[in-house]
Amino acid sequence: MSGSVVILGIYVTDLAFRAQRMPLLGETVAGSAFAMGPGGKGSNQAVAAARAGADVIFCTRIGNDAFGKIAQATWAAEGITSRASVIDDIATGAAHIYVDENTGGNAIIVAAGAAGTLGPDDVDAIEADIARAAVFVTQLEQPIPAAKRGLELARKHGVTTVFNPAPALALDDYIFPLCDYITPNETEAAALTGVAVKSVDDARRAADVLLSKGARAAIITLGEAGALLHSASESVLIPAFECGRVVETAGAGDGFTGGFAAALARGDSALDAVRFGCALASISVTRAGTAPSMPRLDEINALLSERSVTQ
Repeated sequence: MSGSVVILGIYVTDLAFRAQRMPLLGETVAGSAFAMGPGGKGSNQAVAAARAGADVIFCTRIGNDAFGKIAQATWAAEGITSRASVIDDIATGAAHIYVDENTGGNAIIVAAGAAGTLGPDDVDAIEADIARAAVFVTQLEQPIPAAKRGLELARKHGVTTVFNPAPALALDDYIFPLCDYITPNETEAAALTGVAVKSVDDARRAADVLLSKGARAAIITLGEAGALLHSASESVLIPAFECGRVVETAGAGDGFTGGFAAALARGDSALDAVRFGCALASISVTRAGTAPSMPRLDEINALLSERSVTQ
């Protein structure tokens, strides 16, 4: 069994600066490197899923400008089917990414630009794509009404839904019953549940709250500790993989979600799909960039095979 992955989200061009530390207000610090490349949670997830072997359709809005052309070239190169509306009077979005050159940690400012105008009508326009999909994925960088409509249409057509509630926002409870899988990180889980996530036990408590709100399963990503898959029938911590020095953590959560969706779409169990997503993300953090850091299917499979032999 396999099917397409439809992703609704934003594209932005990432402007990444590496430095020893963040500047204070009014201060200038010297950076050690700069890079520009494709980004945005939805687009990153689309690239991750496509490189992981999925047939991906991506819905967004972009501007009629140079950054929009980068977006279209990126999707064409990755074999992603674009359902992007091109808007004349609003610029394509951009993101400022600070990367700590010592730890690979990051701080990000996102301006969604044209993608910030996505609405339910954009989603209605791809209902046929959603109806044929195996998995539908969305996040919260675009307006909530668009995300909600996508989840509603996927539910209407019996399509598995993956909701990545990032960045952390307050949500009405109506959205949770639309989620087969909800994939927050520790910060997002705390914002949604009021449970500070400092340990795996905390993550289980937060996941229980998400289940009580109506989500069928919660997957709380825990950085270097891995990811917790928690449902009414199982609660399993899948460890991260040790793949070498961490270069940049930006995009790791997107890689996980894209990989998880790709594995679900080809028929993997939830547990195996989480393991696959963890392997993808663990490789991605050893490389610079967001979308450019996503590994290919053969690399992910090699890591999984290697780990299964050594365990």
